[in-house]
Amino acid sequence: MADYLPILVMAALVVAFASLSFVASILLGPKRPNAAKQAPYESGIVPEHEPAQRFPVKFYLVAMAFIVLDVEIVFLYPFSTVFRGLGMYGLVAMAVFLLVLLVPFAYLLSVGALDWAPARRVVARFAGPVLRTKEAMFDPTARAADEEEAA
Repeated sequence: MADYLPILVMAALVVAFASLSFVASILLGPKRPNAAKQAPYESGIVPEHEPAQRFPVKFYLVAMAFIVLDVEIVFLYPFSTVFRGLGMYGLVAMAVFLLVLLVPFAYLLSVGALDWAPARRVVARFAGPVLRTKEAMFDPTARAADEEEAA
């Protein structure tokens, strides 16, 4: 118990400091409410009207995929430092772990959850023809030529 006493004292000091800071700001801070202070804060701009639409679900899917991939990286680093000592069991366990986390990511890619409009414009501008069959499935140069003919 004596070994943990400094940690407990530090934790108590942190809680006390945070609590005293909140209490001091409430007691000592100026109280002059006005319409600008009561308005919701968004980049310093007071909203004039409600937004036309909600955030798309794709936004949340990207955020969750980011968190899942971060967790994956957190577990991959210690594994990479000790994987020789774990042997075949450790390799199989990490392969299953990666499979469980990458299958949902592949699903997100397949349903187009990560296909945003700005990315499509960049791909259309820089990508060359994608040849998966005898004809080009995606050829931005051909599309640009078709648009010039139509104009």
